[in-house]
Amino acid sequence: MKNIKVRYFAAYREETGIGSETVNTGAGTPAALFAECATRHAGLQSYSAALVAINDEMSDWNTALCEGDEVLFFPPVAGG
Repeated sequence: MKNIKVRYFAAYREETGIGSETVNTGAGTPAALFAECATRHAGLQSYSAALVAINDEMSDWNTALCEGDEVLFFPPVAGG
């Protein structure tokens, strides 16, 4: 288990009702962490078009997480 700080932005912040939380997790990737967070926050939907950053660097959903990482979830952005 590791402590990861999770930050939610835009629609994700609105859907969770919080801007950030610290999660004690066994998740090894941002994808697994998102799925775990979605079980606690019903408003979080699929991350397929979303973006993720680890420690302020844009990352892949399958990047390995380490103790103390800060993971930022950005929802899909609709544009026109």
